[in-house]
Amino acid sequence: LRQRLCQDPRIVRSVSCTTRAARPGEVEGRDYFFLAPPEFERRIAAGEFLEHAKVFGRDWYGTPRAWVEARIADGKVVILEIEVQGARQTRGTALPRFAVFVRPPSWESLEGRLRSRRSDAPEAIERRLATARLELAAADEFDAAVVNDNVDRAVAELRTLLDARLRTAENDRPPCP
Repeated sequence: LRQRLCQDPRIVRSVSCTTRAARPGEVEGRDYFFLAPPEFERRIAAGEFLEHAKVFGRDWYGTPRAWVEARIADGKVVILEIEVQGARQTRGTALPRFAVFVRPPSWESLEGRLRSRRSDAPEAIERRLATARLELAAADEFDAAVVNDNVDRAVAELRTLLDARLRTAENDRPPCP
């Protein structure tokens, strides 16, 4: 969904920081900013993240505030692909925000997706499913929800939500003197 939305020149994907190791093919600054844990923790203490979280009890992830602010200043819409706890943290920021919860079509499809990847150990999948249960219960905290059952339909719905939000933001601006 994110890749399709980012085909629109108005939209960019936020590049997060993480303490996990780079996977094959990932590029520093394009996919993530890879940081050592002490550096990540220093940046938390300095307030340099819009949001941050330790995911699945292992690795830190966070959205660098300055990176996002620079893109917004350039007139871009920035998509943050973040966990529920991160979305909660962004509520108090002064930046424009519209939070969309992307939900699976069913619990069975979510479980099937996780298991078919064959990239995680069974205990890791169980941790992810336990987290998913908690996150699904938080869907009402978001401004909108989109079911990811069909990529074309879900992208169209996200574009409609985005366009409506951008029109509302434009109409909310005070007239020029």
